[in-house]
Amino acid sequence: MMLSRKYRYIGLACLSLTYAACKTPALKGKTADRTVPAGFSGSQDTISTAQVKWKEFFTDPYLTALIDTALKNNQELNITLEEIEIARNEVRARKGEYLPSVGIGAGAGLDKVARYTNTGAMEANTEIKPGKEMPDPLADYRLGLYANWEADIWGKLHNAKKAAVARYLSTVEGRNFVITSLVAEIANSYYELLALDNQLEIVKKNMAIQQNALEIVKLEKESTRVTELAVRKFEAEVLKTRSLQYDIQQQITETENRINFLLARYPQPVSRNGQRFAELVPAAVHAGIPSQLLANRPDIRQAELMLTAAQLDVKVARAQFYPSVGISASVGYRAFNPAYLLRTPESIFYSLAGDLVAPLVNRNAIKAAYYSANAKQLQAVYNYERTILNAYMEVANQLAKINNLEQSYDLKSKQVEALTQSIDISNDLFKSARADYMEVLMTQRDALESKFELIETKKQQLNAVVNIYQALGGGWVNADR
Repeated sequence: MMLSRKYRYIGLACLSLTYAACKTPALKGKTADRTVPAGFSGSQDTISTAQVKWKEFFTDPYLTALIDTALKNNQELNITLEEIEIARNEVRARKGEYLPSVGIGAGAGLDKVARYTNTGAMEANTEIKPGKEMPDPLADYRLGLYANWEADIWGKLHNAKKAAVARYLSTVEGRNFVITSLVAEIANSYYELLALDNQLEIVKKNMAIQQNALEIVKLEKESTRVTELAVRKFEAEVLKTRSLQYDIQQQITETENRINFLLARYPQPVSRNGQRFAELVPAAVHAGIPSQLLANRPDIRQAELMLTAAQLDVKVARAQFYPSVGISASVGYRAFNPAYLLRTPESIFYSLAGDLVAPLVNRNAIKAAYYSANAKQLQAVYNYERTILNAYMEVANQLAKINNLEQSYDLKSKQVEALTQSIDISNDLFKSARADYMEVLMTQRDALESKFELIETKKQQLNAVVNIYQALGGGWVNADR
């Protein structure tokens, strides 16, 4: 009867302890807004270029070789892969916390108790065998199994493991995002290199035209049809074009080395076919519908997983307010003499204990961790919404840019054609004294600038296609890593 009453009191005490500990502070919450517009500029096309593999999207063999090398050697990508390994080990660690901890232990010790103490006096009068006292000093040898386990009745350890899994998956998406960025950066740099090659070729051709015009002006000066001023003006223009050649060569070197850096190699020539630049036609792009971005964009998927992890962290922090139930057990052999160590059952020892611990007085640290976890969850919500909005804006901007650049390129092509014809016309007029040398100079200069602008517009067209491929989430699907 007394034992039953004792257990009843213990049970009431545990219930009181649990009730006092389980009161958690109220938090403000926010649900992530995943809604996006129905389409891009009214389009309802559900085909998305993001699903096209990068080896199929980019058909230039030199470019695909560069991308393939970068995916194997790029340091940033390799750093990201090690981050994935770190996150995977974190999952293993959390899983280990969730399971019981079992170990084997062995030890030896020596204990000398003062004779004139209560313990010493009792040991002096204790006989191990008839006529023998307790050994002094007293040795201690032990060998056994030890186990500890925290019963996860509130799901704290389970949620912590799930949060670690979500973070691991987010690092995988982070790797995919690095791949899309890497593929786009190499492609953009490659097209810039082709554009510079063509600009350099145009400069060299223009130098020949200007040199020919300079010889004509010198002949005209000898016949007193023009002054020394015209000769000097033409010479200055030739020198300016020559200096432009070296500026472009420097840009080519820097662009090549930018590509080499992405490929994790020291400076060397980048193989390419610049002759085909004028023939390149921007690939057709299908934007799909905005909701597909949620599945195709690695940064959106990463933000969503980080939000999931943050929500689980709040649950873990809330569980800190609740009592923790721990169970410990041990079994083995223990004796003061090695000869007695394995005697059964005399030397066997075992123990089994359980404890219930809950915070009562100093809960400020737990509250602070709980509030911080909730604040991080809200940050994750806003970051997720911002990532979705940014993805939509990037696609919308690139779609508009592709359309506007197409119109611009057509007009610039006509401008180049007109100015190219005007060079011969101005030279003929100059020879017949129907145009002055300044008209010839300005015509040549305008033609050179228009050709440069046409090449720049072509490069921007190719870059816009690359950028929208990245914005749609293309490049990482079935990547060879």
